[in-house]
Amino acid sequence: MSVVTGSCLCESVVFECENSFTQFHLCHCIQCRKVTGSAHASNLFIAPNKIKWLKGENLIKRYDVPNRSISSAFCTECGSGVPYLSGSGNALIVPAGCLDGAPNIEAQDNIFCDEKAQWYDKAIHAKQFPKFPE
Repeated sequence: MSVVTGSCLCESVVFECENSFTQFHLCHCIQCRKVTGSAHASNLFIAPNKIKWLKGENLIKRYDVPNRSISSAFCTECGSGVPYLSGSGNALIVPAGCLDGAPNIEAQDNIFCDEKAQWYDKAIHAKQFPKFPE
């Protein structure tokens, strides 16, 4: 069994989970853009029992979006996203950005593209730099 570790930005919340993700979606819906503060959410899905909390589980706060089956979980110290159980309880949702290593699968699709940020397509073709430009 391959394992991948992850944490929040301040490393107050640390976990490990099986690196056997079954789905990887980039979601462009307005709720996911708001909850991430970015162009899309990058969420991995795995069975709920495949995670082991190593530190800080008590520091996790969850927010359930009213009238939607969308949630968010984050570290109360630094605010960065961490894994959470789906509303149905059938999946663990892991924000890809909180992983320390690469997941076993690549992003499968972009979903809710009708709600995509108007600036997104041009942004992915913008100049690239290895660090802040001078």
